[in-house]
Amino acid sequence: MRRTGLLMMIAGWLLLAGLIWWVMGGALERRENPNARLAEVTSPRAEIVLQRGRDGHYRAPGRINGHAVDFLVDTGATQVAIPLELAKAMGLRAGKAFQAQTASGLTLAYATRLDSVSLGGLEARDVSGTLIASKGAEEVLLGMSFLSRFDIAIRAGEMTLRAH
Repeated sequence: MRRTGLLMMIAGWLLLAGLIWWVMGGALERRENPNARLAEVTSPRAEIVLQRGRDGHYRAPGRINGHAVDFLVDTGATQVAIPLELAKAMGLRAGKAFQAQTASGLTLAYATRLDSVSLGGLEARDVSGTLIASKGAEEVLLGMSFLSRFDIAIRAGEMTLRAH
């Protein structure tokens, strides 16, 4: 009898700990990427609004040639920059090699063309991109080769992208 009560108490504590972990995990994820809901947007949109993350950056899910990716929106990046390993997994072709200046320093990069890039219902076709061979590159930078096709406004922790 005592053993059954002890087992039920342990199960209750484990259930409570799991519930707290699940709730807190979701809250932390929303703080880091408040735009995660954009992954569910499939219909064309004329405008999207991104919320700045806790770290001061704008991150959002999107697609490159139909492949789901997580973008770091970077108005300082000239092109959409994709880590080489991810690009290989997506079947992207590496074109002409060149030296690129990144936040981590000078690195080998390759030119490429992206059939489509989409973010929350906004889409651009035939976008220039760069494949970054740097070991430290992990995020896909959504640069101006995509962003310049839209009107951009930033105010009060929100970035609005609007079709021209």
